[in-house]
Amino acid sequence: MDFKDTLEYMYALLPMYQRVGKVAFKKDLTNTLKLCQALGNPQNSFKSIHIAGTNGKGSSAHTIASILQTAGYKTGLYTSPHLKSFTERIRINGKEVDEQFVCDFIESIRGQIEEIQPSFFEVTVAMAFDYFAKQKVDVAVIEVGLGGRFDSTNVIVPIVSLITSIGYDHMDMLGDSLPQIAFEKAGIIKHAVPVVISEKQEEIEQVFIKRANEEQAPISFADQEIVISATHNFIRNRELSIRWKGKSITIQSDLGGEYQFKNIPGIVKVVEILRDKGFQLSDEQIEKGIANVVKNTGLLGRWQKIGENPLTICDTVHNEHGVKQVVKQLEKLNFERLFIIWGSVEGKNLDNILNQLPKDAFYYFCEPAIPRGLKAHLLKEM
Repeated sequence: MDFKDTLEYMYALLPMYQRVGKVAFKKDLTNTLKLCQALGNPQNSFKSIHIAGTNGKGSSAHTIASILQTAGYKTGLYTSPHLKSFTERIRINGKEVDEQFVCDFIESIRGQIEEIQPSFFEVTVAMAFDYFAKQKVDVAVIEVGLGGRFDSTNVIVPIVSLITSIGYDHMDMLGDSLPQIAFEKAGIIKHAVPVVISEKQEEIEQVFIKRANEEQAPISFADQEIVISATHNFIRNRELSIRWKGKSITIQSDLGGEYQFKNIPGIVKVVEILRDKGFQLSDEQIEKGIANVVKNTGLLGRWQKIGENPLTICDTVHNEHGVKQVVKQLEKLNFERLFIIWGSVEGKNLDNILNQLPKDAFYYFCEPAIPRGLKAHLLKEM
């Protein structure tokens, strides 16, 4: 099969959450473990960093990867979902996985696919681990797909775990209260592995403390140690100040969105722990890594400016917590008219999301071209 045939085979045969929703989500790690075992457990052959959370986990994963590759480490990065090409999910030092590897991998495990009947995500996770092992990465940054406790990525034992901001999303699978959702995210905390919580949230901090104590895992709430602020207008010049341990650094970042202020404390604390574990990461490399995330890793869709005249911004925001942050940013811009292009999938609690959106805007409703895409006319009625 060529690359197009391979992707069609994967999409047709394997249940994919982005396309069909929760029927593709399995509260069980058995299939991933079986696939990894058939491949010789590649996840055990490289150091890893594991990242969960509702919002910010993708940005945090890309930023940590950017810092590590700036410091000269051969750095794997696994994220999901992809925006334009499947190969975005698996990268080494910013370079996407080779299409031929994807074809060869699927061909080599077709027997196991037919026997185990895994989901699209389970196969993709195994593929990433196999690729990182074969390419002999120094370290891999692994982003959780959904939840944490039963996510396919949770078969790794990382050197440090990071949990970013928690909000309401995927409630039909993770629970309808913040403590329930936090409990699922806390499932990535492993025995004696340090865990960093990006943002201390009063309602759920005890969930993380309890799990960390049970696992004898050192726990840090990063925003209690590390302070982030904009030096001027961040939306315009993207310059920020990071203060921790009595020192201050100023960085001009290529990452947009003031919501990144919630992510950077966790990122800096993870880097501090990596230093304690023997990684050679200078302050200058940290600064360069944060300054060049998009350039180094190819991160897309985070307050991404794709046009100047008129100013055109793309953002992957898709839940109440994230929409609040993006609307706050819109309020800081000067403009005569605001046009919003908006699409959604079925199965989300849209009332709270739509209530956040500006009422004095012109709306264009669209439908994702996937089975669970919400019809544009239904979205318009809502």
